[in-house]
Amino acid sequence: MLFNSLGHIFVGQRIDTYKSAWQLPQGGIEQGEEPEAAALRELEEEIGTCNAKIIGEIETWLDYDLPSELAGKLWEGRFRGQTQKWFAMRFLGNDIEINPTKVKNPEFSDWKWANIGEIQKMTVPFKREVYSKIVSEFSRFAKVAE
Repeated sequence: MLFNSLGHIFVGQRIDTYKSAWQLPQGGIEQGEEPEAAALRELEEEIGTCNAKIIGEIETWLDYDLPSELAGKLWEGRFRGQTQKWFAMRFLGNDIEINPTKVKNPEFSDWKWANIGEIQKMTVPFKREVYSKIVSEFSRFAKVAE
């Protein structure tokens, strides 16, 4: 969860859906990679910059399952969901550094800064429980940076 200096969070609109589906940057961990390094790498791959510092971590791993109608379609049918390690990060740069449509493999068609309380209603239903836990854990960072 990437926070700007005003305490808002980055959300990206999924490029691969016809519905309005917004989500937080996320991704996989490569073999031998530490979760913190993976989080920063994925941030850069998805939004075009990793100009951020990690300011929080959820100690447990969170998971979700894809709905049955998507399980055979997404990720070439190889996975039925994800287990995730979540970090809070403070963005250190300027908005001009963020350009998720110009990365090598774009996942987002648009982006914006949102209030942390908005994300649960903006995302797809099968991610809402995980996002609820993330919001609960990281809401303390949703304030103006000192």
